[in-house]
Amino acid sequence: MATDYDAPRKTDNDDTESIEALKERVPDKLSGAVDSEDADNPGGFELAGADLSDMELDVVVLPPQDDEFTCVSCFLVKHRSQVDHEEKLGPVCKECAF
Repeated sequence: MATDYDAPRKTDNDDTESIEALKERVPDKLSGAVDSEDADNPGGFELAGADLSDMELDVVVLPPQDDEFTCVSCFLVKHRSQVDHEEKLGPVCKECAF
């Protein structure tokens, strides 16, 4: 039996609500306001249109470890167990070998 996925799905239990009522229930995710009680964002960053050019980031860059390599195809640092083969330019990971 073929299913038309474009057809509207209606059941007897569906309540019809206006678009305005649905918009009132759903918070506007495009607004730049940040909820101060957001557990996922404890710092309260305001990123919507903010000028971040004067911000400084402290990042610790570790040197390559003995058990790591950089794939010459995707340029990602991976564990030695992910090496598929070696080429003239260097090692290729298992994901890029396909």
